[in-house]
Amino acid sequence: MQPPDSEQNSVDNSDHEAAERDVEAVGAGNVTVLRTDDKTIYLIGTAHVSMQSVEEVCKVIDEVKPDAVCIELCEARYKALTDENRWKNLDIFKVIKEGKTLFLLANLAIGAYQRRLGKELGVKPGAEMLAAAERAKALGASIELVDRDINVTLKRTWRSLSFRQKAGLLGAMMESLVSRQKIDASDIEKLKEDGELADMMHEFAKAMPQVQKPLIDERDRFMMSKIEAIEAKTVVAVVGAGHVSGMKGYLGKEIDREELNVIPPRAKWVGALKWLIPALILCAFAFGYYKNRGQTLEQMIFAWVLPNSIAAALLTAVAGGKLLSIATALIASPITSLNPLLGAGMVVGMLEAWLRKPTVLDAERINDDVQSLRGIYRNPFTRVLLVAVMATLGSAVGAWIGLSWVLALLA
Repeated sequence: MQPPDSEQNSVDNSDHEAAERDVEAVGAGNVTVLRTDDKTIYLIGTAHVSMQSVEEVCKVIDEVKPDAVCIELCEARYKALTDENRWKNLDIFKVIKEGKTLFLLANLAIGAYQRRLGKELGVKPGAEMLAAAERAKALGASIELVDRDINVTLKRTWRSLSFRQKAGLLGAMMESLVSRQKIDASDIEKLKEDGELADMMHEFAKAMPQVQKPLIDERDRFMMSKIEAIEAKTVVAVVGAGHVSGMKGYLGKEIDREELNVIPPRAKWVGALKWLIPALILCAFAFGYYKNRGQTLEQMIFAWVLPNSIAAALLTAVAGGKLLSIATALIASPITSLNPLLGAGMVVGMLEAWLRKPTVLDAERINDDVQSLRGIYRNPFTRVLLVAVMATLGSAVGAWIGLSWVLALLA
């Protein structure tokens, strides 16, 4: 009689050998077969701009004939891939009013590099996901969108970063827009290999652990849990190759998807900071007035207005804002910086949108134009977003400089 450990090893070896036979049967090199008590999961690791991945996905689905096909998309991203007219309904004034300019611009920048790379390789980003959905429909299998909502992922990622890290991340995204690094199809396929990918993910985790957790780890847990919850005996799951190793480790683990969907509240000090700066400035003005009969007050007002006006106007100009928008940033920033409910970016952005009047045609060109910094400046829609974001940033920088200058006068 075998001891328990030997028996377990025999079972594991049996499952491993059966999994290897399954992989050989479908003839796919990037397929990992996972088994639970009631389910067999064919986990396909893909590159989102790889024609080979498209072919591999189609081949596996055709040969396995699964009950369900899971794809690494949420509802919003699925619609983004399938609805070519989605930009027609985007109201830029609503985006600015709700303070979503930075979020939208970052969202566009994230996908810009992939779209440019896909254009070079002749593959639409996410083509393997669309191919999987089409094959599932043809077979009568259910289509399961198993990824966490992109808005939740981006907000959890953003909230996990310090101000310095946020600036670094935005800089990296902007750098990706101007980068002209060439990469060919063989490089893409090489990245799908376990060794190459493991090294890359390890370096990424060391460089930006705060981003790696919500962007990769949490989604690995979320997707594996959702796949296991599907009522189907045979499942094909199509995910980016970078998720495969992590997802395998969460097989059979108890995971609370509701907890992973919660957007962490802002730190209380962040909310208080919006009111703290205006309170400090107004108190300083009052102190300066009563202490020196107005002489220090004039110096303080100058110290507050000058950096606010120059920083906001300068960055609005860098963003390519209209002359009237630059003048508005110059005048509005010192005032809006004292009002936590109204930002300079909102005022300047609304004016820029009214002046440029982006059309439906401009919106339809967004996906092409965001593939380069020149395209962002050329497209009236993205130019307005950039102006609003840069005016906000300039006003924030100017407010901190102004506050420091005013407090220095009191010292």
